[in-house]
Amino acid sequence: MTDVMEQSGSPIRPGQSAAQEAEPAVATPPTGAEAEPTEQQTGTQEPSAAARIVQIRERIDEIDHALITLWQERAALSQEVGVTRMASGGTRLVLSREREILERFRVALGADGTQLALLLLRAGRGPL
Repeated sequence: MTDVMEQSGSPIRPGQSAAQEAEPAVATPPTGAEAEPTEQQTGTQEPSAAARIVQIRERIDEIDHALITLWQERAALSQEVGVTRMASGGTRLVLSREREILERFRVALGADGTQLALLLLRAGRGPL
């Protein structure tokens, strides 16, 4: 799986714990005359809309951080399941379990959910 790059440019690798991962880059608002977000940063000249956009983006960045952390944890757990299953003489994959996950994501999120589930499954087991 391709490493995901943080805004800082450092890779986030599957299985890396939240403690090992660098905190996401969050822009610190400038001080003084530059305290207002610029149109280039937000796409609007209206100050209250620009401030709201900055707030929304901060929340999006928090959600992205949580998603990355959960993705890494899920991949590590899935890899552990596979190693444990194979060490006990089981199969590498349990296709019925994969179909169950694909269906859960499809029902909840539609076609995009299926694609997301496929990526999650691949992160946990590697490419076939």
